[in-house]
Amino acid sequence: MSQIIITENAQSHFVKLLEQQPEGTNIRVFVVNPGTQNAECGVSYCPQDAVEATDTEITFNGFSAYVDELSLPFLEDAEIDFVTDKMGSQLTLKAPNAKMRKVSDDAPLMERVEYAIQTQVNPQLAGHGGHISLIEITEDGVAVIQFGGGCNGCSMVDVTLKDGIEKQLLEEFSGELNGVRDVTEHAHGDHSYY
Repeated sequence: MSQIIITENAQSHFVKLLEQQPEGTNIRVFVVNPGTQNAECGVSYCPQDAVEATDTEITFNGFSAYVDELSLPFLEDAEIDFVTDKMGSQLTLKAPNAKMRKVSDDAPLMERVEYAIQTQVNPQLAGHGGHISLIEITEDGVAVIQFGGGCNGCSMVDVTLKDGIEKQLLEEFSGELNGVRDVTEHAHGDHSYY
């Protein structure tokens, strides 16, 4: 069930590196900042005593790769290769899902939008102490969202909503979503902040 591909070249490279390490050392494949735009895939040595009970072990020829529980879903379809070219040799790590855990393409729209909000929108809002949650998707394809935290009643909300979030979600779900509305404007008609 290994979702991580380590090419033959990379495997033999790891075997060579591990020969220099204490007995019982393997490698660990992980993602830093998983599910965000700054996600990075990394590889490190994993001594025997650093293996956690929740790790997944993927066995390769001559060594094992351990993956922590948090990184695992983000490493789906990841590929580790060892490439030699004119510039020398280097390890290349491709993790197409590191920035975003896959929700299957046929998941209900609500789930996919929810997922995009959790992985793309909220990390951006977190800097402002806010977050949004998806309340519903109307029959005419409008995502109704609610601002929480520092966003509530903030005058920037309209700008944030219109320029950022709506544009982002409509781009990602073009043909499925027709708009994004804030539940506060949706429910009250008149703003009730005064």
